[in-house]
Amino acid sequence: MAFPVHRNGNLSVVPLREFVLVGFGGSAETQTLLFAVFLALYVVTILGNLTMIVVITLDARLHSPMYFFLKNLSFLDLCYSSAIAPKALAIFLSSKVTSFEACATQFFFFSLLATMEAFLLAVMAYDHFLAICSPLRYPVTMCPIARALLVLGTYCGGCLNSIVQTSLTFRLPFCSSNRIDHFCDGVNPLFWLGCASTALSKMLYRKGHHHLGKERA
Repeated sequence: MAFPVHRNGNLSVVPLREFVLVGFGGSAETQTLLFAVFLALYVVTILGNLTMIVVITLDARLHSPMYFFLKNLSFLDLCYSSAIAPKALAIFLSSKVTSFEACATQFFFFSLLATMEAFLLAVMAYDHFLAICSPLRYPVTMCPIARALLVLGTYCGGCLNSIVQTSLTFRLPFCSSNRIDHFCDGVNPLFWLGCASTALSKMLYRKGHHHLGKERA
C-alpha cells in the first residue's frame, strides 16, 4: 500500500487508496463525442485483430511461421487495446476515480502486453532474417517447436519485466496529489507522482520503449 507524502517530507497517516484519472477536459457534450470516437476506434481495433486471427487460423495456406507470429501479434494487440480502452471509455461518462488495486492491475497488464509486443517484434525480425539469409535451412530452423518456444519466451520475458516494473513503481511513496493527468494508469504519469527516486524504473521503461520503437521502425 502506498502512502501519500507531503512536500515537507512528512508521511501521511492515511494510506493512498485511490487515484483520480483526469483524462480530457471539456463539457459533457465534448466527453460524449470523445466517448463515441474512442469507442469506434476500439471496435475497429477489436474486429480487425479478430478477423486477422480467424483468417490465419482457418486458411491452411497461411500456416507458415510468418503468419503464426502475425497471429500472435494480433492477439497481443487485441489484449493491449482491451487493457486501456475500456477504462478510458469509462472515465468519459462515469466516475474518474480508480482504486489503488485497480490502478496497479491495469499498470501490470499495460507493461506486460507492451513488453511482450516488443519481444515478439524482435522475434519476427529474427524470423525474417533467417528466411532471407538461410532459406534452405529455414524450414528446419523455424519448425513448429521452435516457433512455440520463441512465443513462450516472449510471454515469460514480458511477465518477468512487468512484475519487476509494477513492484518498483507501486512501492514508491506517492506525493500528496493523487490526480493522474492521463486517461489510463500509464508509466510516465505515475512517475510524476512518485516522491522517491524513479531512476531504476525509468531506465527499465525507457529501454523497453526504445527497443519497441526500433523494432516498429
